[in-house]
Amino acid sequence: MEADTTHGYWVHDLSPFLIRFSEDFGLRYYSLAYIAGFAVAYALFRVYHRAGRSALDPARLEGLFLALILGVLLGARIGFMLLYDFGELVRNPLRLFAVWEGGMSSHGGFIGVALAVWIATRRMGLDLWHVGDLVASAAPAGLFFGRIANFINGELWGKPADVGWAVLFPAAPLDRSAAYVYVAEWGYHANPRHPSQLYAAFFEGLVLLAFMQWRFWRGGRRRPTGQLVGEFLCAYAVLRVIGEVFREPDASLLFGLSRGTAYSLVAFALGVAVIVLAQVRRLPGAGGG
Repeated sequence: MEADTTHGYWVHDLSPFLIRFSEDFGLRYYSLAYIAGFAVAYALFRVYHRAGRSALDPARLEGLFLALILGVLLGARIGFMLLYDFGELVRNPLRLFAVWEGGMSSHGGFIGVALAVWIATRRMGLDLWHVGDLVASAAPAGLFFGRIANFINGELWGKPADVGWAVLFPAAPLDRSAAYVYVAEWGYHANPRHPSQLYAAFFEGLVLLAFMQWRFWRGGRRRPTGQLVGEFLCAYAVLRVIGEVFREPDASLLFGLSRGTAYSLVAFALGVAVIVLAQVRRLPGAGGG
């Protein structure tokens, strides 16, 4: 399509650093996003305990959060390399440690968190599914801050768009089959794109957090432990698939679907299985509580 030499789109010029000491070293907003997500989750867990809805006292809470932090960071990074960049991992395994280059997977983070909860609850003598429900109810806070950081970083941009709130991302490739404009600040053409990171922050973060909080405080003892875990996986999968409609695929497709969509379908199936398991465990004689 013919390029437009004038445009009214916002040109993304945000720095990924809050404080920058060198070209690649400094305090990044992405790091702050993780801190903010854990801080909100920690505050929620304290509220749960005071309300009598959590078996995690403050002493054991600190141990659990140490496990969760390691689980999220390791799971998200390893998951990204395995699910989105496996070829590069095989060619250069040391890329696994190049975290400053970006590359974290929410699906990988879920796996890391699941393993962390399993290990921590075994060591502390806590019910796995009870703690899993607590974690699931607070997890969207981290997703919200993470997607905001994605937008600040100018990564995981959306598909070309002609909406008035479209954004020009400097690192996005040029798609000449879609509308594009000349960006005088850069000296080259670019496609206006959906700010899909902000869509994800709204759906995967705020909407999902509101849903999980509503489900957490509603039902109480009538709901079997573990059901919130399944509901989180199902709800996240649906909202992520909605977001994928506007997001440019960041890796080759799987079965004609973006990888985010394909992995979310697996998450949805696991969520259904967890919900069914929770209901079965509650049946008389099944050992459920």
